[in-house]
Amino acid sequence: MKQLAYVTCIGMFLVVLNGALVTKTGSGMGCGSDWPLCNGKFVPAYTIESMIEYSHRFVTGIVGLLVLASFIFVLRAARDKRDAVSYAFLTLLFTIIQAIMGALAVVFTQSPPVMALHFGISLLAFASSFLLCVVLRRYERGTVVQADQGRPIRAEFRYGVWFTLLYTYIVIYVGAFVRHTDSSGGCMGWPLCNGEWIPELSGGTAIAFWHRVAAALLFIVVAIMAHFAYHNHKDNREIQLCGIWSLALCAAQIISGAFVVLSMLDANLFLLASLLHTTLICGLFSVLCHMSIRVWQLRK
Repeated sequence: MKQLAYVTCIGMFLVVLNGALVTKTGSGMGCGSDWPLCNGKFVPAYTIESMIEYSHRFVTGIVGLLVLASFIFVLRAARDKRDAVSYAFLTLLFTIIQAIMGALAVVFTQSPPVMALHFGISLLAFASSFLLCVVLRRYERGTVVQADQGRPIRAEFRYGVWFTLLYTYIVIYVGAFVRHTDSSGGCMGWPLCNGEWIPELSGGTAIAFWHRVAAALLFIVVAIMAHFAYHNHKDNREIQLCGIWSLALCAAQIISGAFVVLSMLDANLFLLASLLHTTLICGLFSVLCHMSIRVWQLRK
């Protein structure tokens, strides 16, 4: 069951990465407005756009079957472990929602806010599959900490972690909005935006600039949370590590964002930087999700 969960999690990561590839290469309409067929065929004529879009659909379909198999397996073999069942169910639910949204985006042209939400739902599906892997590994190793063991997590820190998670999701949504409005080129150069600290805030420049501001504030929020996680929880190595990983991934995400901007003139480097940026987003959000649940479980 754990191995199946691992494979499913890797598959969900590929779905998110493949979706980002579709967006970055402008292949969203590579199969026209047909779904589930591609330009009216099961095997489309070869073009770069059609193959990228069709591969995304194919991978999503395979991973969808893995998600369903994981849910059935967990439901039958670990029904008494409510957290594992919940994560398996959430993975299935978010996978279905993002698949429906993807199909609607093909058949009916969707607005950038809706497409940005599509990425957000895919990220929730990946995070749920990640949490399922973590909890199954903990059960296998016998390291599931009961709520009444160890020093409790204070409410102030708990709320701080939850706020960090929520704000991270908002920043991710804004970043996806930048991508779907083709506003990446609105701010050329880094750290300055078009050679200015505060550029003229209009059009794509405003969208890209506010995403930078939100990302800078996110680093400050994560750094404060990581500080309290490390210095106030010396008896809880898990919480300390979550704080360290959150800060490291957030810093790496900002660096990769700068790499995205500085590589815009080279199509290959730009694509590589964008996929790296997406990878780090998945890692940061998943760690914060795990941390948010653990501070709740250790509140007593």
